[in-house]
Amino acid sequence: MRKLGPKPRFVALKIQKSARDYAHAALHEIELLSAAAKGDPTNSKCVIQLLDHFKHAGPNGKHICLVTEFLGDSLLRLIRYNRNKGIGLSRVREICRSVLTGLDYMHRELGIIHTDLKPENVLLVSTINPSKDPVRSRLTPILKRPEGNQYRTPSISFSEKMLKTRARRAVAKILQRRVSLGGFTADMVKERSLDGISMKCKIVDFGNACWADQQGDGVIQTRQYRAPEVIIGSGYSYSADMWSFACIAFELATGDMLFAPSTCQSCSEDEDHLALMMETLGKMPKKIATSGTRSKDYFNRYGDLKRVKRMRFWPLERVLVERYGFTEPDAKGLADFLRPILDFDPENRPTAAECLKHAWLNN
Repeated sequence: MRKLGPKPRFVALKIQKSARDYAHAALHEIELLSAAAKGDPTNSKCVIQLLDHFKHAGPNGKHICLVTEFLGDSLLRLIRYNRNKGIGLSRVREICRSVLTGLDYMHRELGIIHTDLKPENVLLVSTINPSKDPVRSRLTPILKRPEGNQYRTPSISFSEKMLKTRARRAVAKILQRRVSLGGFTADMVKERSLDGISMKCKIVDFGNACWADQQGDGVIQTRQYRAPEVIIGSGYSYSADMWSFACIAFELATGDMLFAPSTCQSCSEDEDHLALMMETLGKMPKKIATSGTRSKDYFNRYGDLKRVKRMRFWPLERVLVERYGFTEPDAKGLADFLRPILDFDPENRPTAAECLKHAWLNN
């Protein structure tokens, strides 16, 4: 708890590592968040609010610390809380409105591209569990021990983490198989009640964000939410954030990632990613496919993938009906909303402001 203004309030504290690169990134994030806070005095633009910042001298050097408003759980935690079953279209709409409000503010008013929009980087304004919200519960929050070996406790090696991850996946597959066979574990994977959980949310983590006219080098975006123009190296703009937004909306509605590429024997992860996109969205226009600095790595001169020969075309609307059990009207409504945002041509994607006016969002 920190006293900011006349009354003390709970805040979140982000402590950056002391190394030069991390310190530089923290200063850049402070610059962006300061601009966002200055332009949003009523705190209504669905972007996390920076309240203060300072330096702390520790045994490993000086750490830049960011003080922000206290928020709740991430959209990723919300998806997992409901056991990856989807959260219902009415809740998806509510979250989409918040995220689009934030993106519209960032893009149109501030000139900022987030470049790493994903479920982990969108936080609900309150926690899923009310007892973990110090404001609603009036209880002192229980802080988790920071990662690392600060208190001389045994650290977990990378191999141990991988083993635990594989074990969790194996258990999940076993449960899924038992459910498909009518086993007793069916009750264990039922949807949970989301009643009473506020879906208001805010965009956070501007560590990789940039001014639209001051873009850095290198690949942006987390793999599963990466836009095609980023993969082929044809430049990016605000529309890359919109692609990521559409991937998040699909994941909220279904519980699954829209595109989850992997490396195979005959193709790279990038090629598998592009193939998955085209299986759902149709063939990428030759003009777009051949426009990037890395296009020749993936496409031949005709605009076809070099090493992926067989693709199963499964349009987005049919995926929603046949894989996830959506009704025809629900599938059509969601697909009509998402499909333009997932246009291979970044210039054709609607802006956040245009998406906010879409009929499906205001149904």
